[in-house]
Amino acid sequence: MTKNMQMTLVAHGALVFLAGMLAGFPFASVLVASLDPAATTMWPGDVRAWKMAHMEGALNGMLMIAVAAAMAHAAMGAGMQKIIVWGLIVTGWGNIVASVVSAMTGGRGLGFTGLDWNSLTFTLFMLAIIGVVAAMMAVAVAAFRNRN
Repeated sequence: MTKNMQMTLVAHGALVFLAGMLAGFPFASVLVASLDPAATTMWPGDVRAWKMAHMEGALNGMLMIAVAAAMAHAAMGAGMQKIIVWGLIVTGWGNIVASVVSAMTGGRGLGFTGLDWNSLTFTLFMLAIIGVVAAMMAVAVAAFRNRN
């Protein structure tokens, strides 16, 4: 993987990770409000949704950085690099944005329900699934091709 593609993936991974950390603030606020009847929160949504948003950012960001590190010395063509890098960028951003939108709007993103926030989250999650499947298939092919 070229240095440019590697660093592009690392940079996006770090930003997705940071977005997940930011989602931890509403997660903590909603969690405290759910445990203490006297506590209030300005954030909509429930604990489950904010926990998911927090974890999506952290896990997707780490995945992006880990793949960038693992593929640093793997020889591969430009097309395979693009599949890995852009597939994971779509996955990372798709998952964190969909999770935050879902937490803010009360949607689950489990199906298309018309022109609404839930359908946006569903679409983003589907794009993320396509991106990660394509990227990880390319990672597996590249890894097998680069064995000694």
